Amino acid sequence: MNKKKDILEDFERYLNQHLPSTEGFHPHFQKALQEILQVGGKRFRPMLLLSVVDVCSPLLLQNSYPVALGLEMLHTYSLIHDDLPTMDDSNLRRGHPTLHITYDEVTAVLAGDALNTDAFYKISTAPLSAQTRIELVEVLAKNGGSGGMVIGQAIDCEFEDMVLKQDELEFLHLNKTAKLIAASLLMGAIICELDEKSKTAIYNFGLNLGLLFQIQDDIIDATLSEEEAGKPTKNDEHKNSFVNLLGLDGALKYKQKALEVLHMELEKLDENLAKRLDDIAKGYFNE
Repeated sequence: MNKKKDILEDFERYLNQHLPSTEGFHPHFQKALQEILQVGGKRFRPMLLLSVVDVCSPLLLQNSYPVALGLEMLHTYSLIHDDLPTMDDSNLRRGHPTLHITYDEVTAVLAGDALNTDAFYKISTAPLSAQTRIELVEVLAKNGGSGGMVIGQAIDCEFEDMVLKQDELEFLHLNKTAKLIAASLLMGAIICELDEKSKTAIYNFGLNLGLLFQIQDDIIDATLSEEEAGKPTKNDEHKNSFVNLLGLDGALKYKQKALEVLHMELEKLDENLAKRLDDIAKGYFNE
């Protein structure tokens, strides 16, 4: 049985049955709010969270779907804002026109704002204990806000067309990308009430996984067409990417070293959980 496929299908079904909705007479805001969630994506972050729960506390899997959806909603808000003309000015996301192209910038900004705040509402009303919900909100806010994704994006935008040092580039992408991926795993561990040592290990694994995720994304941008990637590529010339700093061969070597570190971090995790996460990583990074 392909557990990954089953969980993804179940999550996709849940997502489509619980799309955000609005009241009022706006002609297209609800459609905009829903369609960016419906056009797909890898669902990488929800998959990580749900995989931890499935391995460690499978009886809580169904209760975790609202949390996974909240996580995906917050991630999606960040993509909407990242694509805006004031940032990356992208016209395609997940093979679909971006919201500011289909509608307008105001709709895109407000749809992102709504998904950001609605994400926390979704988590705060999940069928889990009050203490668990508080911890989940705390972790997502910490890693998705000024202490993580937002400061990473701010640095990325501020230093366009400027060359960062390697440690600065790593700091940028650890915050912009890796911390939300690490938070996804940690949130699964919180739902399962794992001990502090296990939470620390899984979060650190997630940071390394997230950095590797970014390296892979930079390589995809440099090597795949827009049709193959489902989003604009050859678009990072002005960005601080690993390919721009190290060259393609250097980025590929960096990726290999990052994979080795990832495997070492896996050894610190529960054996069954390590196997599941290793399978997910292999599927994504084409080992």
